[in-house]
Amino acid sequence: MTTDLGPARSELRSGASAPPAVAAASDGAVGRAWRILAGIVDPEIPAISIVELGIVGDVRYAGNWLEIELLPTFIGCPALELVQATIGQRLEPLRLDPGLAIEQVVVTTSYAQPWTAERISPAGRAALRASGFAPPELTAAEALPPRATCPYCGSRRTILENAFGPTRCRSIHYCTDCRQPFEQFKDG
Repeated sequence: MTTDLGPARSELRSGASAPPAVAAASDGAVGRAWRILAGIVDPEIPAISIVELGIVGDVRYAGNWLEIELLPTFIGCPALELVQATIGQRLEPLRLDPGLAIEQVVVTTSYAQPWTAERISPAGRAALRASGFAPPELTAAEALPPRATCPYCGSRRTILENAFGPTRCRSIHYCTDCRQPFEQFKDG
């Protein structure tokens, strides 16, 4: 679904300079797009939206183009094509709205600005914990990887069981206090 915008790209105005909550207050194309995107859940972790996860890098609108820029958590993310298709389907009503005059919704993928754990919103971190996923820690880099915090009991007495979980962006841990296995979302 990635399309080269060619000369039209330079005319695009960014809507992501304002936080999504501010942009969502607008009734324009960018604000409406942010509201719709906030309702799209991550296909691999449906407890969190793609906006809370921080993979929506920017929303731009100019004339008759609406562009959504995605920042994947990993190169080769298997869910990326599904996310792109879902965005296209969910934003289709904006394209059909005659008041907006959007001729095309374009979903692009960018690796120029890498996704990091800092992009996960506080609400997204809470949603990950509530669903049994430990969000990546927001600590400075250390010689050894930091211990994951158990999403069930809050203990830091955890063991990395497997660095490779069901997908490249997750690892499997075990809490020695409550004896629960859990997954941690890895930092890109």
